[in-house]
Amino acid sequence: MTGWISISDEETDKLQLHENNIKTDNNPAFLVESSWADSVLNSMTLEEKIGQLFMVAAYSNKDKTHEEAILGLIENQKIGGLIFFQGGPVRQAHLTNKFQTLSDIPLMIGMDAEWGLGMRLDSVVAYPRQMALGAMQNASLVYSFGKETARQCKRLGVHVNFAPVVDINTNRDNPVIGSRAFGQNKERVISHSLAYMKGMQDNGVMANAKHFPGHGDTNLDSHKDLPVITHSKERLLKEELQPFKELMNQGLMSTMVAHLHIPALDPTENRASTLSPQIVAGLLKKEMGFKGLVFTDALNMQGVAKYYSAGEINVQAIIAGNDVLLFPSDVPEAIEGIKKAIDEGKLSTEDIDKRVHKILKAKAWLGLNQKENAMVKTENLWSDLNSSKANHTALKMAENSVTLLKNEGDLLPLKRLDTLRIANITIGNDNSLVFNEGLNRYANVDHFFIKKKPSEEELNELLANLSSYNLALIDVHAYSYTATNNYGVPALVLKTTKEINDRMKTVVSFFGNAYALNKYFGLKDVPVVIMGYENLDVMQDAVSQGIFGGIGFSGKLPVDASAFYKEGLGLETMATRLHYTYPEEINVEADWLNKIDTIALEGIKEGAYPGCQIMAIKSGNVIFSKNYGYHTYEKKKSVKSSDLYDLASVTKIAASTMSVMRLQGEGKIHVDSTLGTYLSDYVDSSAYEDVVLRHMMTHQAGFFPWIPFFKKTMSEGQLDYNIYSRVADDDHPIRVANEMYLGTEWKDTIFNRIIREPLRRKKYKYSDFGFYFLKEIIARQSGMPLDAYVNQTFYEPLGLQTMGFNPRNRFPLDRITPAENDQFFRKQIVHGDVHDQGAAMLGGVSGHAGLFSNANDLGVMFQVLVNGGEYGGEKYLDKDIIKDFTSVQFPDNGNRRGVGFDKPVMSGTGGPTYDGIVKSSYGHSGFTGTYVWADPVHEVVYVFLSNRCYPDAENKKILRLNTRTDIQEVIYKAVQRAKK
Repeated sequence: MTGWISISDEETDKLQLHENNIKTDNNPAFLVESSWADSVLNSMTLEEKIGQLFMVAAYSNKDKTHEEAILGLIENQKIGGLIFFQGGPVRQAHLTNKFQTLSDIPLMIGMDAEWGLGMRLDSVVAYPRQMALGAMQNASLVYSFGKETARQCKRLGVHVNFAPVVDINTNRDNPVIGSRAFGQNKERVISHSLAYMKGMQDNGVMANAKHFPGHGDTNLDSHKDLPVITHSKERLLKEELQPFKELMNQGLMSTMVAHLHIPALDPTENRASTLSPQIVAGLLKKEMGFKGLVFTDALNMQGVAKYYSAGEINVQAIIAGNDVLLFPSDVPEAIEGIKKAIDEGKLSTEDIDKRVHKILKAKAWLGLNQKENAMVKTENLWSDLNSSKANHTALKMAENSVTLLKNEGDLLPLKRLDTLRIANITIGNDNSLVFNEGLNRYANVDHFFIKKKPSEEELNELLANLSSYNLALIDVHAYSYTATNNYGVPALVLKTTKEINDRMKTVVSFFGNAYALNKYFGLKDVPVVIMGYENLDVMQDAVSQGIFGGIGFSGKLPVDASAFYKEGLGLETMATRLHYTYPEEINVEADWLNKIDTIALEGIKEGAYPGCQIMAIKSGNVIFSKNYGYHTYEKKKSVKSSDLYDLASVTKIAASTMSVMRLQGEGKIHVDSTLGTYLSDYVDSSAYEDVVLRHMMTHQAGFFPWIPFFKKTMSEGQLDYNIYSRVADDDHPIRVANEMYLGTEWKDTIFNRIIREPLRRKKYKYSDFGFYFLKEIIARQSGMPLDAYVNQTFYEPLGLQTMGFNPRNRFPLDRITPAENDQFFRKQIVHGDVHDQGAAMLGGVSGHAGLFSNANDLGVMFQVLVNGGEYGGEKYLDKDIIKDFTSVQFPDNGNRRGVGFDKPVMSGTGGPTYDGIVKSSYGHSGFTGTYVWADPVHEVVYVFLSNRCYPDAENKKILRLNTRTDIQEVIYKAVQRAKK
């Protein structure tokens, strides 16, 4: 054991000063006059003063014995603070209140929350570690993280966050720092540490730079032994100490001294820097001029405990110059030891007073001069900690850190999704649901999983199952952040990746420590490698979006991960598809959009519809996407995002009008041509021959509004089975509903019936009939049926998995919401078949109805329009044609319509939209309770899908309640708030 060594102020003055320019005079903000601190100090006994020096470990996941022990230290030893470790937020809050109530002087509460409270607590949003943050190019986002971390800390009654880690991690084998550091680039460490510090301290939480004088180049864990740093003092001043210097220059309030042995600074054998007067009092306080609080690292760690007795450690730490003793092993023994050292002249009461006075000033700055500020309000605590803003911050950090290391052939973001058969192979993690679901938002992806140690037979079975695919998305999940056990990466990764890459194009996404790349991803022939840094949900989400272009990759590798992957490497891509995020992305608080909940749930409560899907998109960002209620009022199946709804008349836009726009761009159709130009065999020698498509698609061609064709197939209110067959056969191939099949001749019958109806005066009158004709025109001019054409031209290339006709041929019925209990025509629940009777008689495919979709796919279709016809790096429509079609065509006739598109009323109130919406917006509604609307000025898309017709199509409560337009108003006002 090393004996006690004291150092006087005079001796400190004699210490050789190096690099005078590292000294700072920028005092921490709490070092101001405080009458409260003065008064409290003057009223304290020596024992009470010594108690203030201790910050004891507390846990909210331990038993009553632990709680009673802490209460005893507060009551009897008058300790000054606590550092909370593992547990839960609500439990910690209750303990904090109990402890603060008992303490005469409010306790300073600290936490090791380097990457947020989730580092220690369950059920709190988890943020990426500092290595991931080091990949971010935007330090302002680190400031936002610090600000949000401060908000959460204050909400939980935490005053000191032992962060940031400002160590420059230059040792790949560092067992204790590694991913906790911002990386190996000194300037990056400085800029990001400074931003993190300011984010916290500007918002009322004390930051703590650690681990002084620099723990980044060690190969031992100071929790287990005493690491030795062999660098010269000149090297330390130039490198390791620079981040500390910069933060001190900017008002750093506290720092933590590491348990390191640094012979160049203190040659005393086995003396940890924590206990070194030369390092703490000399280098830190005297040379560098630091006036903030100096915390020891945990005094129970083997870096000090291995070489000193528990009694010695605390006294030596005070003598060395530390202010706060963290995690002492025995507080009563430590207090007695310090008192003995004072009696023996090794310490003075003035030494204690100086430290306690500084601690009390810090408490005053933290607001602890008023007892009520120390208490935690437990109501809504969990929701406050896990707010939308907190989750958005975590996602934003992930999105800006994920790093694209290789991208041969510019494979990412993926293009031409209709040419890809995609397999996702997850290695080493059965909790990759977020990544899987993230991929599914963009394309049809089949998922496979390999356990950690598969047999050769299982691997061969996997490879056989992959034979029909041409793109593999491999996600590898590591379980360890240290080099121990190969960072927790399954040993089969290299072999499996090579086997798959030999068969098809391969994208490898790695969720783990970047240093693991040195061992596992030296493969030169893997075309795409993505670094996700750790196995967090937000990382999985961000990488899945980056693959498809929901976000652009921008991260840069913060360390030399391998010979192939060097610090600073990171390829950049552009965002090309929808970005799934939070309202805060556009500077709107989630609580504002959560008003939609009230409106949507009121509609369900009033029986306007059993359930619905709602989506809002702003500038390509999905800021709201929720599902409400059930498929039916029986409440047996809740609505999910993957469920399909009958779009009804929205088909006119999402199928027919889109097709006409595309074919017009190709010169195959023009809306100023007539029906006779394309359908002479149907309309020749009739009044319909000269009907112009532009008039027809704006509902002012004089068409009759509606004809109940189905009545001709009934007799005395019952189906005529001389017309229908209960089974499909050669004479009755067209499915209308269950046990209802019709002959092909009925298509001509329907058209002949339309043409027999005389045309009326050309004024605005809504009619489906023009879109019956469009179905035939599109088929003839494109060379394929409408459903095949839209699939091939739009839906498949766009990756739309649900949008299409006749969904029962592609999906199980439990994913399709029923439309109506039809007791008039089909005498059954219409489920999976089109609700519209005319479209049903045409086999479920018509220009006016028949399309099914979920909200996501419909949102993508309208985003194409808002984007001017482009999406996913491909052009689908001409922007000038979009502008023409979405403009009011005949305002002089009082017709608000565009070509195919509905529009807001031209003046006054009412109509299909919220009254305050811009007149250039467009969209359509559907009889079944569906609605989609786009605003090209503010780049907003709004989708509402419901089955309001179930069970009764006469239910019009959705109109009476103004549900859809009231929700639109909330969205619109949110966008206006964002602009302000």
